[in-house]
Amino acid sequence: MDEQLRERVEREAEKHALLNAVKHEGEADVGAVMGPLMGENPEFREHADAIPGLIGGVVGRINELGHGERRDRLEALAPEALAELEAKAEEDEHDLPALPGADAVEEVRMRCAPNPNGPWHVGHARMPAVIGTYKQRYDGWFCVRFDDTDPETKRPDLDAYDAILEGVDYLGFTPDAVYRASDRLEIYYDHARELIELGGAYTCELPGEEFSALKNAGKPSPNRDKDPETVLAEFEGMVAGEYDPGEMVLRVKTDIKHKNPALRDWVAFRLIDTPHPRAEAAEYRCWPLLDFQSGIDDHLLGITHIVRGIDLQDSAKRQQFVYDYFGWEYPEVIHWGHVQLDDYDVKTSTSTIRELIEAGELDGWDDPRAPTLASLERRGIRGEAITAAMVELGTSTSDVDLAMSSIYAHNRELVDDASDRRFLVRDGRELPLAGSPPEEANPPVHPDHEDRGTRSIPVEDAVLLEEGDLPGREERIWLKGLGSFLYTRDVLQYTGEEIDVVREGGVDVVHWVPATGSVPVRLRTTEEDVLGRAEPGVADLEPDELIQFERVGFARIDGRESVDDGERIVAYYAHP
Repeated sequence: MDEQLRERVEREAEKHALLNAVKHEGEADVGAVMGPLMGENPEFREHADAIPGLIGGVVGRINELGHGERRDRLEALAPEALAELEAKAEEDEHDLPALPGADAVEEVRMRCAPNPNGPWHVGHARMPAVIGTYKQRYDGWFCVRFDDTDPETKRPDLDAYDAILEGVDYLGFTPDAVYRASDRLEIYYDHARELIELGGAYTCELPGEEFSALKNAGKPSPNRDKDPETVLAEFEGMVAGEYDPGEMVLRVKTDIKHKNPALRDWVAFRLIDTPHPRAEAAEYRCWPLLDFQSGIDDHLLGITHIVRGIDLQDSAKRQQFVYDYFGWEYPEVIHWGHVQLDDYDVKTSTSTIRELIEAGELDGWDDPRAPTLASLERRGIRGEAITAAMVELGTSTSDVDLAMSSIYAHNRELVDDASDRRFLVRDGRELPLAGSPPEEANPPVHPDHEDRGTRSIPVEDAVLLEEGDLPGREERIWLKGLGSFLYTRDVLQYTGEEIDVVREGGVDVVHWVPATGSVPVRLRTTEEDVLGRAEPGVADLEPDELIQFERVGFARIDGRESVDDGERIVAYYAHP
């Protein structure tokens, strides 16, 4: 090997050794350097016997440097390789892909644009979860903009405005601004007038069916060539309410022969007689369609990146015509597929949930059987868990399945450590005790935290066990916190044996509650209400406290209700 080739090998080896060391923030490894070195430089292969020795010397020198020195040396030797390495390292830290063009804008600005026709179901959480996470990642800006310009078909629910903002807060985010499109009608009117003057829009009185026939044939409406003065006058008549619904619309002039008929001269404004539920907007009758309203707002609010469903791909194409007329630059768009949700019998649909509530089949938006954010919050599931599960879905254009078990797993990590343990027996069967068992059981408050102490559960002459935990004849059983018992002659005979009897195998460890002094509980679940009895200390728990009913699952204490013989605790089941 000549001197020139030796120097080249050592130089390339140094680069790969530095990359290896910087990537792993540790020492370089000869084996890890050999592969990429030979892969990038196939001409080195004929000297394969000599090269490991050269690499070893280089690696030895690199490993004598500190991490900062290695990085500085790599930056001087191969800045592009370092930049690529650090970009990939940053990417690997995130579940979400990098936003396209994020480095080319002063500030990443995004919007969450809900239709406030009802409180949010679980699927709605994906948008604020992803946008809020991107805001944090890029130190950007995001707003909630209520796209509420359809007072008839998707009629806004006045309670939904606040409920949606509460949902955003629950998920862990605070918008930088909040807008209501129904407050901005005059802005849309002004831009419509400007578009008319640019020759980009015309008023059309053709019935919808007649226009569709022409459009599908690639033929223009006879109204298309009206002069701007006439169009402007007729548009002012629309704003003034001089026409009936369906009698006149304003269309954006596009390409009447466009290969996609849905993009041909689409409607920007129409007339609606149904008053908007918000008093501030109730007098308006001329309303923009979403593609016009949203397109104008996205530009005026400086939105740099839009996330929307794959089914709305045509929206960007329609809006591009308006942007071209005004000479605006369209934001970057990320399209994603729909979220399919499991574990619920109720369809994830705002209209379906509302119908069930109105029919009395659900108690409200926070009924545990409803797949809504309000329901999950009442069940004791933290918003951060929902956000984490949504972010893990990424931004794929394919439809994705969200297993509720993913939300539950994230929530379990958040709440397990803080949730004290309690016993709950569902539909219990009473069994007498014999053999002088302890008068009090003292199971730990939390098995992982001895410092929290133990619970005190007084025991008299009988306990309640769940049906599935009943022992067979002459079988032993371990009542948690109380001891070992033998089921014989229809009683549980205390044996006094130590825990070793359990460890030897063959003995079931079960939870239980005392037959006397236990507390009645109604546990509300995603399927049905379950009745049971809990250990006495549950009566002292306050609403909102999250606990784990051992071998049942996590539950949030909701409150108390009156029953014939006193009071009953109401708890909402979170998950296993």
